[in-house]
Amino acid sequence: MALQQGSIDAYIAGFPIAVQRRLRNIRRAIQRSAPTAEESIRYRIPAFGLNGRYVVYFAGWKHHIGLYPVPAFDDALEREVAKYRAAKDTLRFPHAEALPRDLITRVVARLVARRAAGPS
Repeated sequence: MALQQGSIDAYIAGFPIAVQRRLRNIRRAIQRSAPTAEESIRYRIPAFGLNGRYVVYFAGWKHHIGLYPVPAFDDALEREVAKYRAAKDTLRFPHAEALPRDLITRVVARLVARRAAGPS
């Protein structure tokens, strides 16, 4: 997957080393669940799309990393993400806590499945 200038690599490089590691971990978690996704920068943050439609974005902030959009789930997965829910469609992963990579992978897998199921 070729990226142009203004790439996700460049985006990540703009953060302190500790945050860069966390951002790379989130990127890898997304790539595991969406290996054919196209990577880009959209709205000045990393974005992953499938078949011309965007599935998920992530962004680094001073105290956390955000994952967007993550709509509410109606099962056990929602109970797991509830502690990270910051807004209706946002998950926040504080820098002061371990990154739940497995959870992120499962969330993105669910988002990919929803996208494959049809328009939303």
